[in-house]
Amino acid sequence: MNTKRVKNSPDTEIEKLDLRSHDIAGEKTAQLLTLFPEIRTEGGKIDFDQLKRVLGETVDPGKERYGMNWPGKADCFKTIQQPTLATLRPCPEESVNFDTTENLIIEGDNLEVLKLLQKSYIGKIKMIYIDPPYNTGSDFIYPDNYSESLQTYLEYTNQVDGEGKKFSTNTDTDGRFHSKWLNMMYPRLYLAKNLLREDGVIFISIDDHEVDNLTRLCDEVFGQENRIAIICHKARASVSNDKIISSNHNFILLYAKNIESIFQQRHLFGLPPDLSDFKMEDSRGKFRYAPVDGPGGASKGNPHYTFLDVTGYFRFSKERMSRMHAEGLIVKIGNGLQQKYYLEDAKKSRKTDTTWWDDKLYTSTASSRLKELLGVDVFDSPKPVELIVRMLELSARDEGSIILDFFAGSGTTAHAVLECGKLDNIKRNFILIQLPEPCSPTSDAGRAGFQSIADITKERVRRVITKLQLNKSGSSESSKKPDRLVDLGFKVFKLDGSNFAPWRTDLPTGDTPALAKQLELHISHLRPGRTSSDILYEILLKSGFPLTTKVETLKLSGKEVYSIADGSMLLCLEESLTHDVIKAMADLKPERVICLDESFAGNDQLKTNAVQTMKARGVTSFKTV
Repeated sequence: MNTKRVKNSPDTEIEKLDLRSHDIAGEKTAQLLTLFPEIRTEGGKIDFDQLKRVLGETVDPGKERYGMNWPGKADCFKTIQQPTLATLRPCPEESVNFDTTENLIIEGDNLEVLKLLQKSYIGKIKMIYIDPPYNTGSDFIYPDNYSESLQTYLEYTNQVDGEGKKFSTNTDTDGRFHSKWLNMMYPRLYLAKNLLREDGVIFISIDDHEVDNLTRLCDEVFGQENRIAIICHKARASVSNDKIISSNHNFILLYAKNIESIFQQRHLFGLPPDLSDFKMEDSRGKFRYAPVDGPGGASKGNPHYTFLDVTGYFRFSKERMSRMHAEGLIVKIGNGLQQKYYLEDAKKSRKTDTTWWDDKLYTSTASSRLKELLGVDVFDSPKPVELIVRMLELSARDEGSIILDFFAGSGTTAHAVLECGKLDNIKRNFILIQLPEPCSPTSDAGRAGFQSIADITKERVRRVITKLQLNKSGSSESSKKPDRLVDLGFKVFKLDGSNFAPWRTDLPTGDTPALAKQLELHISHLRPGRTSSDILYEILLKSGFPLTTKVETLKLSGKEVYSIADGSMLLCLEESLTHDVIKAMADLKPERVICLDESFAGNDQLKTNAVQTMKARGVTSFKTV
């Protein structure tokens, strides 16, 4: 973490908490310099020519090479590397079971939110599913000046005055039609990859407008070697007669963070097995018969021999057949051989999926079910819940898996996570991110009272939770399941500017009134109207703690102190500090302590004592904000 050191007196030095999002470029530079110290220049930079020599490569800079390029790609890297000073403000009043749930619905621009999640969720997401804009000419909003930032988002949502920026859909009459879409997708995919676990995967729905560009983009971001499959999803059953050929399918691109990690546990990557017809039973348990003949014969490498007077091609070698027979697993039935296949073994197996998903996962069915749930037709072309359940069963079956969807739309992913937990008793949690794109007052959604797409997302998940609660209370079967298996709640957070007013460096040198106002603001640099809960969650995020981290409130020497992650960090947001509360915090021996800088009220002696007290108790990090 980058920190600024502010000398308060010759005797004390307290670090300031870095309120910026994760420095991705700085981290990667540090990793390279750690791996290859010989590439470090005198100024601590990277000597790229030396790096090429270390790697044994000679690159001709003038030589043409294969790669993907488009107008604005260089600016994508600037966007990725630009830290954000945004925060996520908690909204308990819009949440369900805010204090206990580990599910999140975040309202805001997904680019800014993905940046904010880098410190706390890097390497923690098991599965990502996104259904991004397909770039059909009318399906996403983009600032016409190419810039994307917190300021852009605040202007779009009318939280600050705009400066003439125009927001509009991307139309095919624009000469930058494909480039705009690529510039929108690239930074988001780059940041999303950082969040995936080593055994994590990403599913991306797309149609034929951008499938070729998206594939090449994902090959670059995730690596072509990590492409698992391009799945064809039959999304509609009816034929569209207004086209030469009716387009009835979409594509789903499936990539791994590290395909080697998938192969190492590929027995876990697949669809649930068929557990029917295990009607026979012996001392070992329930079983059914399964063939031992080798389909495909010699062409598939199956051995040919005679066993128990049966001659043919078999799945196993003769030696293995003999061992299985001795164990009572091979039996002769009529003129053929069968093996006993036990239910307990079947439960541990997985069924290999294919790239053709044609099991009535239709958009029309999803639309009618959503209308039934919400009572009104409020969202175009939602994805079927069963489609995402299939993805969850395929790739996210371990307890505690976190599922991320940063183009959340109507909230199908959350719906699927809740439904899947009910079906397979596996605890999963979701993080949804959705832009509060306004609903037209004249639309069905607007007339139903929804002001934005994010409102639809939240209301859908609320109703799914209510439905599951009602089903649980009325079902003897589901009531036997432990409550922990389905997390029936979600915390709502909304993107906003930092709770702490930054020091402006863009003021003109001679602007004395503006400078005076800046100094006045920094007597207390907390923004007006912000609560201690707002500050708490900003510090959690920017200290690397997830938004669902356990937080307890303590009373120490008459002051309120937050104990985070079972006491690993203590946070005091009181307006004034005393030696007694500082000592009380230090006596608990946390790893980290954070206080408000203004709480010292300019008392350098108290700061000096605080630093010394923390050091004496073994506190490794003492910072102010």
